[in-house]
Amino acid sequence: MITKETTDFLNLDFQSGEVILVDKPIGWTSFKVIHVIRKAVGVKKVGHAGTLDPLASGLLIVCTGKMTKDIDRYQAFEKTYTGTILLGKSSPSMDLETEIIKERPFGGITESEILSVRNMFLGKILQIPPMYSAVKYKGKSLYKLARKGKSIIREPREINISGFEIKNIYLPYIEFEITCSKGTYIRAIANDFGEKLGCGGLLSSLRRKYIGKYSVEKAINVDEFVKRIKKSKEISPEYSM
Repeated sequence: MITKETTDFLNLDFQSGEVILVDKPIGWTSFKVIHVIRKAVGVKKVGHAGTLDPLASGLLIVCTGKMTKDIDRYQAFEKTYTGTILLGKSSPSMDLETEIIKERPFGGITESEILSVRNMFLGKILQIPPMYSAVKYKGKSLYKLARKGKSIIREPREINISGFEIKNIYLPYIEFEITCSKGTYIRAIANDFGEKLGCGGLLSSLRRKYIGKYSVEKAINVDEFVKRIKKSKEISPEYSM
């Protein structure tokens, strides 16, 4: 597994298959990460185990070559995130990617109310996927329909929240850490959290810390990864990936 501590890039075989722990930067799509890595290693078969939204940062597991067969296994792992909910504001995407369409007062909300609402999300719950998501409807991603102003009735899905800690409260912001099952939309949790408090809310920041036992602390920056690949090619011009 390739991490920021990996030093031997000369003996990597991306065609046979490698697994890379990547720290995705804010502003990048997960697809862009794949595109950059695919170009750097010269292998067509490259994929990731779990999309991160453009405004989110953190751990992305990238598989190349024959290791792409393990993507489903990595996707099934629990994931841990840290982030911030902004109360009093709502947007179509449930985060800051789209414009604020509604504002409501949040004054008077207490810590005990926030903790009480937090408890409603623990364990197995039903969650309705956001319109701004990659969930398919008649073969089309919902976000493509959402960008055209369309809204489709979505069926709720069962997810599991095994951990939900409120780290800090400085209204209108709530900092949290959450551990959840595959298929959980943290944006939807932020939105629903605000609705249960009666003031609305959206996700203002998000970082993925863990996928199963794999930590973002071990992940390599995309630019650093590309730099090391280029250096390996310079050292060994015949090095084939």
